[in-house]
Amino acid sequence: MKVLIVATEQTPYSTVGGLGRVTYFLSRELKKAGVDVRVFIPKYGKIDDKKWSFETVLEGLQIPTQNGFNNLTCNVKKIVEDDIVTYFLENQEYFELRANEYGYADDPQRFALLCRGALEFLRHPSNDWIPDVIHTNDWQTGLVPQMLSTFYRDDQKLKNVTTLFTIHNLFYQGMYDHRFVSDLDYDDGKSDIPGFYEPRLSKINMMRRGIMFADIVNTVSPTYASEILTEEYGEGLHRLLQEVRTKLFGILNGIDYKEFNPETDKLLIQNYTKEYLEVRKKNKVALQKEFQLPEDDEIPIISISNRLDKQKGLDLVVQIIEPILEEYAPVQFIVNGGGDNTFREFFSKLAKKHPYQVGANLNPNFTLPRHIFSGADIILLPSKFEPCGMTQMEAMRYGCIPLVRRTGGLADTVVDYDPMGDEGTGFVFSNYDSYALFGSIVRALETYKHQDDWKVLVKRAMEQDFSWTKSAEEYVKLYTRAIELRKQTFESKSHVWHNRI
Repeated sequence: MKVLIVATEQTPYSTVGGLGRVTYFLSRELKKAGVDVRVFIPKYGKIDDKKWSFETVLEGLQIPTQNGFNNLTCNVKKIVEDDIVTYFLENQEYFELRANEYGYADDPQRFALLCRGALEFLRHPSNDWIPDVIHTNDWQTGLVPQMLSTFYRDDQKLKNVTTLFTIHNLFYQGMYDHRFVSDLDYDDGKSDIPGFYEPRLSKINMMRRGIMFADIVNTVSPTYASEILTEEYGEGLHRLLQEVRTKLFGILNGIDYKEFNPETDKLLIQNYTKEYLEVRKKNKVALQKEFQLPEDDEIPIISISNRLDKQKGLDLVVQIIEPILEEYAPVQFIVNGGGDNTFREFFSKLAKKHPYQVGANLNPNFTLPRHIFSGADIILLPSKFEPCGMTQMEAMRYGCIPLVRRTGGLADTVVDYDPMGDEGTGFVFSNYDSYALFGSIVRALETYKHQDDWKVLVKRAMEQDFSWTKSAEEYVKLYTRAIELRKQTFESKSHVWHNRI
């Protein structure tokens, strides 16, 4: 089986959110499973030519822009790491001269270029590797299935290639607010793809088109796959998703257990295992010192370590965190992450008001989370919605107990603690309500007072298996299903054509 993953990120070359890690770890597990997998991403300006050894695969690749405009010229380069080929689409104007991966007014043009560039590269005479499946990811690559079904439907090299479209976050559907679209701008998803320089290209819903034209669609957790069929979570696409539900599946993301391993992690002050939890307290003291808080390994530490965004339920945290600090002193609170300035300002003021209880790092940091996972006792994830979430899985790996709302991947990975049945891996509440969050925090803090029970809870959380191996096995099943569907469609069309003759 040959699979090409087309994405906008891949660790370590470019990482903004979880997609970069998904692309990296999934590709490696697929390789172990015997899949001939390759990756295709843009070559952003931040990817240092001096740091990485690129090999030029194709120079002067011509990308059609339609409507009589000149082609765009690109190059394709590659890096082979861990026996996996990663292709980079190189274009000065749209990728290399940009400081960031996202956030530009012409992002629809940039990622339409990525979509068509991947397909033009595959069909180029110099390329002799054709995938069975193209695995696309989120709205930025949502045009690949439609392009394959229209522009390239009769192409001898690509006509049998099938597509899988993964929805990582349905909330993002393009560079416009999909919730408030006028009738004049509404995209039904079936119309022809506009030319590269047509204003209409910026108004089409690439997420909708990916869902409509892909052979198989999946989300990054089973619960989220069910939730997006409802009006509450469907972001305006719930009716479409209900229509195509027979090709919609949910596969939980994983984490890499070699990288996220408290026994060997070199970023930790003190390594430990679930059998030797006492030494974990050294990491707690080191964390308190790092955030200039009183050093006491008996004080419970509540933490946040992710993007500071309303999606993450931080508006609930804002409403109840001060009563928690005041009524349950000397509890400590640590927050790490960049994002919405409203939340950054709130947590900054909170740290100044409670300097002996609150520590804050309000900029993105990819090292600090492991310090928090290995030293804090509780991590808050009261998300409004959560397609999958990796933070709770990574935290459990390090013995930091997740306190989550029952939604999406959080519902699939965290089992509510039941002291009577002696089961559970965290604390779970259902209603999106600040009182529900407050009650769960109180329940966690009261449980923490019973250290024998708490250690059993920590050990059970650390024993959970969310490895990428399981996820890769499920993706192989979906790839196989997509190939079989394309084969059946091809045979059906051939039968109809034969009868006409």
